[in-house]
Amino acid sequence: MAIEETSGSIEGLIHHSDRDVPYCSHNYVKLLQDNQVQISMTESGDPLENALAERINGILKGEYLECSKVETIQEATSLLEKDVNLYNQERPHMSIGNLTPEEVHQSNQITERLWENYYTKNRPLVNLLLDQPKL
Repeated sequence: MAIEETSGSIEGLIHHSDRDVPYCSHNYVKLLQDNQVQISMTESGDPLENALAERINGILKGEYLECSKVETIQEATSLLEKDVNLYNQERPHMSIGNLTPEEVHQSNQITERLWENYYTKNRPLVNLLLDQPKL
């Protein structure tokens, strides 16, 4: 949808996803690559590896969709479209200087990273005793 609906350049567009089957399919990956869309995907299925996508999904589910009752796919699709527009065009984000994603995207602004990353790639094992030889 982003490729079809974007008027002008989609340079710098990043597609964040987990390793769900549709996002790993040959056709989908080729579509992204053919349009120079960067692919951001978890390596091992750990949600912390793709915290941006998980955060957006959590906000959509927790702040927008949870308060609505839908009975058909059409209602869900319509509601989700409205919520995504609200998230991108009206909701200021602290992580990008209280601008909306749309404002940053349209102006091609380079924003300073205003969030902390508390996740380390090489975290220690939870139970080191599992690796110890038994006496």
